[in-house]
Amino acid sequence: MEFKVLDKGFLRLVEFMGGDKAVVQAARVSHGKGLKGEEKDRNLIFYLMEHEHMTPFEHSVFKFHVKCPIFVARQWFRHRWGSFNEISGRYTKYPDEFYMPSKLRVQSKKDKQMSEFADVKEEKILLEKIKKIQEESFRVYKELLEKGIAREIARIVCPMSTYTQFYWTVNARSLMNFLKLRLDIHAQFEIREYAKCILKVFKKKMPWTYDAFKKLCISNKQNYPELD
Repeated sequence: MEFKVLDKGFLRLVEFMGGDKAVVQAARVSHGKGLKGEEKDRNLIFYLMEHEHMTPFEHSVFKFHVKCPIFVARQWFRHRWGSFNEISGRYTKYPDEFYMPSKLRVQSKKDKQMSEFADVKEEKILLEKIKKIQEESFRVYKELLEKGIAREIARIVCPMSTYTQFYWTVNARSLMNFLKLRLDIHAQFEIREYAKCILKVFKKKMPWTYDAFKKLCISNKQNYPELD
């Protein structure tokens, strides 16, 4: 499964291990039991979620390949219950790829943490200025490399909008924590776009767990319009 995200990014499911039945098997092993049929197994997942018995969900694992702007990756890496390996600007030359928003946002007057789409005066001019800064930064970056400056030093001129790539391996328990935080309308627009794609993967690969998550873990439903 692969999704295009933002203007040049992507999210790709590389590997998946487990699923809803793996959660059930992990939960019942303490009693020496296994699967008992869809109705009972599905009810067990709801029971586990409702009573916050979460360790069985750690036995289902997702591995993603992600391409996103650096500022999105820095938010992503705060979710420490997972494994990350990112492309290194010390060893690899960054490509000429920068995130350019299609529309600017203003600071929300309701919540200082949020931004919101609005009609911005001289928006086209401001977007063009962003583009020129990106192009100039990359020109200097290439010049530094051409003059023999080490990649680890040359990269300091690259803006936060530069695209990076990483692999993320995460269990279902931690994935749900990510979704709960990053699907919320208070999360930044760009990382929410990636979270929406992850939600589609989660729903397809673990439909029973998805249903329990949607019903039991999301209290303020209006903050999660993607959860149908």
